[in-house]
Amino acid sequence: MQGHLGVVSGTGVALIMISRLMEGDIGGHVRRALSHFPFQEPVRRILDEYFVPEPITPQPPYKRPPMWTLNPPQELDELTVISNFVEVFLAKEGHQNAVGINLLEKVQMPTMASLYGALLAKVDFVIMGAGIPVQIPGILDKLANHQAVSYRVDIQGAEQEDDYRLYFDPQAIFPGVVEKIGRLQRPSFLPIISTVVLAKALLKRATGKLDGFIIEAPTAGGHNAPPRGPMNLDEGGEPIYGSKDFVDVNKMKQLGLPFWLAGGYDTPETLQQALDAGAAGIQVGTAFGFCAESGMEETLKSRIIKKVVDQDITVRTDPLVSPTGYPFKVVQLEGTLSDEQTYQNRIPLCDIGLLRQIY
Repeated sequence: MQGHLGVVSGTGVALIMISRLMEGDIGGHVRRALSHFPFQEPVRRILDEYFVPEPITPQPPYKRPPMWTLNPPQELDELTVISNFVEVFLAKEGHQNAVGINLLEKVQMPTMASLYGALLAKVDFVIMGAGIPVQIPGILDKLANHQAVSYRVDIQGAEQEDDYRLYFDPQAIFPGVVEKIGRLQRPSFLPIISTVVLAKALLKRATGKLDGFIIEAPTAGGHNAPPRGPMNLDEGGEPIYGSKDFVDVNKMKQLGLPFWLAGGYDTPETLQQALDAGAAGIQVGTAFGFCAESGMEETLKSRIIKKVVDQDITVRTDPLVSPTGYPFKVVQLEGTLSDEQTYQNRIPLCDIGLLRQIY
């Protein structure tokens, strides 16, 4: 609303959307966005399957769509497209400023459908990290023209010459889309990088245009790139980062594309430092996770903010907690799974020994 780029996450958003529908779509926001999707037949199928007008208490378990495979059913492609459309549509309501969507290269199977849904909602930027997204620029070029695309998927244990692919054809999933909508706006693409080497590799290997880079230092919230070289841990079990893990901004300027700095630049003073260093701006995430409008549970949020104010906060860079295999920032807070005792006393989701006794 203030003219800066707002970014939503497309990761797992299909599960979030149908969960909101099963909770009764409080405020009606999802259904309002769904009413603007250009093809209403798949919208009706989604509402028939997942919308619960008057949820009961206690709420039954959430329904879940099919799991992704190399040959996903059309209903899953439809759901993924539509959920990403909804997320971007809602973010763009009430203003004329730019909105971006963030996806993970590591989560590959939903990527093409997610991008297409965001394009249908006129997303302005695509931001992508957690890997080397060389295929994305070319896919964006084709999706803007509703052309069929494919995505080479990384398969553990595959040989170098193997070529496992997912395929996505907008015109097969939504017949008549070209005539109904016409060419879409191709959003700008900003890959997230942690080294100049990676920036140069993307410029050399990318299948289309890059519009700039987000440079995330190891101090950034959420996922971090692992340290360059062997993974060495300190006495507390955290990865040890060195000078090679911080980008030389002078070398970035030589590449000729704008870049934004992330990881501890969320004050007026550090913003000015970034601009003085040649950055186009900064990326801020954590501060918005703890703002008044954030969806984080209020008690957790207030407890963490109090710890920050009291200068009693500890944030670990944990090398094991994320299923992606990337280091991940974890706030240490008593009574949550970051607390060793709470973790040890947790109720497991599935007790294999008990299941064996039952079956």
